[in-house]
Amino acid sequence: MITKVLEVDNHTVTTHFVLLGFPTRPAFQLLLFFVFLAIYLLTLVENFLIILIIHSDGQLHKPMYFFLSNLSFLEMWYVTVISPKMQIDFLSHDKTISFNGCMTQLYFFVTFVCTEYILLAAMAFDRYVAICNPLRYPLIMTTQLCGTLAAGCWFCGLMTAMIKMVFIARLRYCGTPRINHYFCDISPLLNVSCEDSSQAELVDFFLALMVIAVPLCVVVASYATILTTVLKIPSSQGRHKAFSTCASHLAVVILFYSTTLFTYARPKLMYTYNSNKMVSVLYTVIVPLLNPIIYCLRNREVKAALRKTIHCKRSEPRKDGAVIN
Repeated sequence: MITKVLEVDNHTVTTHFVLLGFPTRPAFQLLLFFVFLAIYLLTLVENFLIILIIHSDGQLHKPMYFFLSNLSFLEMWYVTVISPKMQIDFLSHDKTISFNGCMTQLYFFVTFVCTEYILLAAMAFDRYVAICNPLRYPLIMTTQLCGTLAAGCWFCGLMTAMIKMVFIARLRYCGTPRINHYFCDISPLLNVSCEDSSQAELVDFFLALMVIAVPLCVVVASYATILTTVLKIPSSQGRHKAFSTCASHLAVVILFYSTTLFTYARPKLMYTYNSNKMVSVLYTVIVPLLNPIIYCLRNREVKAALRKTIHCKRSEPRKDGAVIN
C-alpha cells in the first residue's frame, strides 16, 4: 500500500489511517457484511418506528416518551456514524480512511456516546419524580423543563466531544498508522500516536470521569430512592406496577453502562486487549438494536400504541370506500 503522507518540516504528516477491522477470509467478510447490514437496517427501522409511534399517539405525549424519542433519534445517528464505513470495509480491499474523515467520525461518535450517558441520567430523574413525587410530577416535569434537559444533554455531548478533539486531533501520527479497530475511536488513536499522548489521555480521562461518573451517580441515586419508595408500598400489585414503569429504562442503563464503562474509563489501557473490538461491537451494534426491543417488550403503553398503529394501518379505507380488514 502506498504511504499517503506529506512532508512538512522534515516530519511526516498523516493524511490517512488504515482500519484493520475484522481480518478474516473474504467469504467470511461477505457474511459479516450481510449480518451487520441487516442489524443496521433493523436498528434504523426499530428506532424510527418508536419515534413515529410516540409522535402519532397522543397518549404517549409524556415526558418519559419525549426522552425516549430523543434516545431513539440519537441512536439512529449513533449507528450511522459507524456502520456504513464498516460495511464498505467488509467489501473493499482499501480500508483507509482520511485524517479528516477519521476525526469527523470520532467527533460525532463521542458526541452521541456522551449525550446518551447524560440523557439516560435525565430519564432516570424523570422516573424518580414520577414514582417518588407522583402528585407534583406534572408541575415539575413541564414541557419547558423537559426541553431544557434534552437540549442540555445534546449541548454537553457536543462540547465534551469538541474539547476531546482539540487534544486528539493535534497529536502527531507518523506515516499511515494501522488502527486495529473497525472505526476511529479514542483508544486506538492514542496508541498509534508517535508522540507523548499523556496530556490528551489525561484530558480524556477527566472528561470521561465527568460524563460517566456524574450521570451514573444520578442514576444510582434515583433508583436507590425509587427502590426505597417502592418497597414502602403495601400491596405487591402496587409495587409491581410502580417498578414496571422504570424496568425497561433500568435494563437499557445496565446494558449501555456495563459495555462502555471500562472501555472509556481507561481508553489507552483497553486498546491492549484483543477483546476491545468485541466489546465495542456490543455497545455500537448490539445495544442500539436491543434498546427499542426492550422498550416495546417491557412497556405496556408502547405495545398498546404499536398495536393501535398496526390496526389503524390495516383498517385504512380503500379508494373505493371498502375497509381493509
